[in-house]
Amino acid sequence: MEKISNFLEQSRMKDYILKTKLGESSLSTVWKAEHRTTGEAVALKQIPVAKLTRHLKNCLECEITFLSSVNHPNIIRLLNFFECEGCIILVMEFCAGGNLASYIRRRGRVQECMAKRFMQQLGAGLKVLKQNHVIHRDLKPENILLSCSECNPILKIADFGLSRILLPDESAETVCGSPLYMAPEILQFQRYDEKVDMWSVGAILFELLNGYPPFHGRTSVQLLQNIKESTSLPFSHLVLPELHPECMDLCSRLLSINPDDRLSFEDFYQHNFLRT
Repeated sequence: MEKISNFLEQSRMKDYILKTKLGESSLSTVWKAEHRTTGEAVALKQIPVAKLTRHLKNCLECEITFLSSVNHPNIIRLLNFFECEGCIILVMEFCAGGNLASYIRRRGRVQECMAKRFMQQLGAGLKVLKQNHVIHRDLKPENILLSCSECNPILKIADFGLSRILLPDESAETVCGSPLYMAPEILQFQRYDEKVDMWSVGAILFELLNGYPPFHGRTSVQLLQNIKESTSLPFSHLVLPELHPECMDLCSRLLSINPDDRLSFEDFYQHNFLRT
């Protein structure tokens, strides 16, 4: 039976022709691939099992379980998954527009109307996470994909490799994420809840409007210090006069250092800036 299983795993992998490497991290490699029979373009995420700690195995299980159960235009689609040669292979939909980080780098910043459109789509995707009690914990422009490179791309939340289930009134304590988009409570090794994702959303909105993240630091300690010492968000003087007060209010309330003062998901989703 084991030989048959190994053969089936190899056969599944041979269904795809690897084209180009889309990205690589310490834990995974993502390839653009083509289905040998249908010609469909897909993204293959290759995760070596040997690199998975118990924590990361739990996150991967959450990722597969969640993505297998949802079909939403603003969440990346998981088409298939299997194990092959010591790796977990996730077959995802291919997004020709690349990621939001590349989009911002090409343009420098986006107009407020486009930032609003992206936030509305991000909110629609996050609503599904909220309904399933999933927190992402690594929301950042690199983990948000765009359906195409044309003028009206559809935003898709991707890379749920650090996600987990967090039920109401529960909290987490694992330090994870990307420092520039990481909520202060994580940087301070405090327990946290779903509002850490709201901080990340605020950082993404700020970067869309300005072309750079809201806070910097050579180390996580310096980054946290810069956050604590800030008296106002460092909006570009070129951008500030053009921003609607509701847009500034949304960004400021998402990037509230105290999680008790930070917008909840419900308040974010219903904010006037996104409803008008």
